[in-house]
Amino acid sequence: MREFDIKYPHSKVKRVLKEGSRSIKNKIIAWGLGEEYYDGQRENGYGGFRYDGRWATIMPGIIKEYKLNHNSAVLDFGCKKGFFLHDLKQALPGIKVKGVENHPYPIEKAMEDVKKDLILCPYEKLPFKDNSFDFVMAFASVYMLNFSGVLSALHEIQRVSKGASYVTLGAYRTKEEKELFLDWTLLGTTVLHVDEWLEVFKETGYTGDYFFSSAKSLHLVRG
Repeated sequence: MREFDIKYPHSKVKRVLKEGSRSIKNKIIAWGLGEEYYDGQRENGYGGFRYDGRWATIMPGIIKEYKLNHNSAVLDFGCKKGFFLHDLKQALPGIKVKGVENHPYPIEKAMEDVKKDLILCPYEKLPFKDNSFDFVMAFASVYMLNFSGVLSALHEIQRVSKGASYVTLGAYRTKEEKELFLDWTLLGTTVLHVDEWLEVFKETGYTGDYFFSSAKSLHLVRG
């Protein structure tokens, strides 16, 4: 188990968080987890969740780091519209992939070459046998769950993987970081101190890699 940065290409521009810029109304709309969250106004979500090839820019590093090949099996936990899996299949034709989502809209709007591989199911109970996947990617998905759900999800990721996995988690190291992150996030429900996350890993038996999404990593600043 280690903290590891896959170098996901976030924007380096500072995200200026103005007071009241994301209200409870925005969070209510976002939690519909439908068109408005993915493809509506920016204050309610992504502001247009469109394929731009960013995963392709770091895919060679992921493939090398996790020793993936054409015969590997990979699960995308919280796959959204399947962008990660699309780029993975482009890099390794023939690779076996599956994606899971806990709400239907992104699956309905998924990329055609991976849509058949995406499954609607609860993150807390995955429909796969133990040790089914050589690698599990869980990017920006686990910490939308409540605490009980997080414990179950991490246990499930550990169960279905053969040991190699990667999760990103909402976290903070200081009070200021915590306040910034909570004011910014629309779906972040379980946001913990980094030391608390390490305790959660012990409790759930999670042994994969992790990265802490924080106010610092997201370049959040007060406006």
